[in-house]
Amino acid sequence: MMVKVARAALFAMVPVELLVAVLLVSGVSLPRPLIVIAEAAVVAVLTLEATTLYRLFGAERRGGANRRTALRAAFGRLVPDQVRRIVGFDLQGMVSLALWVARRRHGVPHGATAVSYSGAQTSTMMIFLFAMIVELVGAEVLLRAFGAPVGLRTVILVADAYTVLIVLAVIAACITRPHVVSADEVRIRYGAFFDLRVPREQIAQLRHVRNFNENSTVKVEGDRLAVAVASQTNLILELTEPITAIRPLGRRAEVRMIRFFADDPRAAIHVLQRRREHAPES
Repeated sequence: MMVKVARAALFAMVPVELLVAVLLVSGVSLPRPLIVIAEAAVVAVLTLEATTLYRLFGAERRGGANRRTALRAAFGRLVPDQVRRIVGFDLQGMVSLALWVARRRHGVPHGATAVSYSGAQTSTMMIFLFAMIVELVGAEVLLRAFGAPVGLRTVILVADAYTVLIVLAVIAACITRPHVVSADEVRIRYGAFFDLRVPREQIAQLRHVRNFNENSTVKVEGDRLAVAVASQTNLILELTEPITAIRPLGRRAEVRMIRFFADDPRAAIHVLQRRREHAPES
């Protein structure tokens, strides 16, 4: 019960605190008692979160966990999995930006083959990114023309700049985190949002079939999974037995057929077949 109350209080506090901060930065004069009440509420919520985390940590320690494991478990119980996954997407996106600048790729070990999939969407996303930058500059010019307070202009500029950064991170993640074919598995990915490892011995068939009508990036229908790029898939992987796929926000599904996209599907099929032919017999 205490965990539910702590989560609800945290979710209620964040938007209220952001609203008060935006109003203050924008130069809006708020009544002093309102500011005091808002800050007192923030302190109370933070105290509740700390107390709840401490109790969860203590329970894990009494159960025999070490300090690090207990802290991770307590944090996991307090903060919903969906929130932790969203934060993780942002962090992995920033790492992908660094990898992009360094011209490196993530998760492609020596001897494995990277299979790119970002080509079908990168140009479109770059156009979208350019439009966002134009909008950012245009908003700043208009706000200056109408005499908007510096604080308000700063808030809008930071929000727009962060959105541009997120789009850049998505582009970078899709480029630096390709599908991977290795001697042991086929790793199917979409940026930082999706990652599925398929053991090679569970692959029954790989076919080249184009589909231009995918209506979701990651979608599960029954035991069929689609990982689309720009509403397209062009490879179908059929499995000998179901495998567990974890969707971006944490939901799990058992799938036996996977549709996904590769920039060069015939090359991907060739690489997989070549690796299967040269795989050591057990």
